[in-house]
Amino acid sequence: MSEPVLTRRELLASLAGVAVFPAATSASQVTGPLHYASLADVASLIAAQEIRSSDLTQQMLDRIAAVDGHLQSYVTVMAEQAMASARRADTEIGAGRYRGPLHGVPIAAKDLCCTRGVRTMAGTKVFADFVPDFDATVVARLEAAGAVILGKLVLCEGAFGPYFPGLQVPVNPWDATRWSGVSSSGSGVATAAGLCFASIGTDTGGSIRYPSAVNGCVGLKPTYGRVSRHGVFALAPSMDHVGPMTRTVEDAAILFEAMAGADPQDPTSLPDPVPAIRSGLGQGVAGLRIGFDRRYATDNVDADVAAAMDEVLATLTRLGANVVAVTMPDVSQVGNAWFDLCYAEALAVHASTYPSRAGDYGPGMRAVLESGQRLSPVKFAEATRLRADVTAAIDSMLDTVDCLVCPSLSNSARAKEADPYDEDTAETWGALVRNDIHCQPFNFSGSPTLSVPCGFSADGLPLSVQFVGRKLSEALLCRIGHAYEQATPWHLKHPVV
Repeated sequence: MSEPVLTRRELLASLAGVAVFPAATSASQVTGPLHYASLADVASLIAAQEIRSSDLTQQMLDRIAAVDGHLQSYVTVMAEQAMASARRADTEIGAGRYRGPLHGVPIAAKDLCCTRGVRTMAGTKVFADFVPDFDATVVARLEAAGAVILGKLVLCEGAFGPYFPGLQVPVNPWDATRWSGVSSSGSGVATAAGLCFASIGTDTGGSIRYPSAVNGCVGLKPTYGRVSRHGVFALAPSMDHVGPMTRTVEDAAILFEAMAGADPQDPTSLPDPVPAIRSGLGQGVAGLRIGFDRRYATDNVDADVAAAMDEVLATLTRLGANVVAVTMPDVSQVGNAWFDLCYAEALAVHASTYPSRAGDYGPGMRAVLESGQRLSPVKFAEATRLRADVTAAIDSMLDTVDCLVCPSLSNSARAKEADPYDEDTAETWGALVRNDIHCQPFNFSGSPTLSVPCGFSADGLPLSVQFVGRKLSEALLCRIGHAYEQATPWHLKHPVV
């Protein structure tokens, strides 16, 4: 493994109240608080029967009870169900029936993933009493792999934003005065703060990448259709993606391998076989073509973010990759078109409850649905046409390289809103999304993306790089992201909670 590249951000991070724990190379070498160990390391402990899943799960439940009153990432803690799953894992592993690296590992799910017998409210009042009698396919697959579901994580109303008035708002564990991300904020906070070893997130316009970026996590937005959306509450079905949020790239690969694959209950799911990503992570990046459009990646972004992109490229070059100049298509109008499509699709999703229960919606989501009602067929057609053009251009550009490098977010976590529920907040979030050119284009195109921590801002907040690949290239993205991650120290740093 290459020696870590230490930059000025390493020094800044030392002033930022971060905890640094080395990764283990074997089960017996896990050091530091266990709740910040990687999923892969914890899996090794469980497989070697050096720790029981039931003991680990109880430790995690105790930690949630101790600190989540402040962080507010869980809307429902499934303590009884989690302990039952953990005890079952202990029995199976003790009898030699080990299922794989998720067996007995405590993780959590965003609360728009249906969970049998457990309320799934999707951040809304409208579905506050909804208790499904089935599991979302992604939940069922993770449980079939032996994962222990600790509970359900907070999200913005209907996966858009802002939060429904009165619903708890997750707190950024690096700085409580800063933003914790958009709809997968609970997933980002819980994963970063050691309240689970991984989580399920969803992304329609940045909701895996934003909270991964501001909380210092790894977030994998797979190719559209790679992970089933059956049983996952929709926002805009043609742009919704389901993926893992973790603390390392290897952990994201482990979850992805279990989550992905064709599903007859989701007609948009892809039939392509799921690759064994984890086994190829160590192949490195020598000879790979890394695309970079300097104007696209560094114009109108914070100086710290721009500097971090150069440091990412320097690291990849040192590892043997070839950085090549590319031209990102014009995506300046994607934000407007994304909103128009989101308005229309969300209105269709909520047809059974809006406008009949309009009073049960918060101001942000109600504004989205009202916009959908006002949207003209011409505007919808124009947005659809722009999406097709942008997708074709992105696909063509990505065909020339192994991946594109750009920021996950143009800045570190901004100051959180004074009122996370009101219409002004909805407008603020709307402006952020409308002006963002680094996330929505890849929901349009359905391209896979991998967000990885890449340093800290001058005020000690996480920064994030986004690797974007051709469709179905999750294995290659994880290989690139893993090589970068292992050559840098950022994945070893955690907030002090």
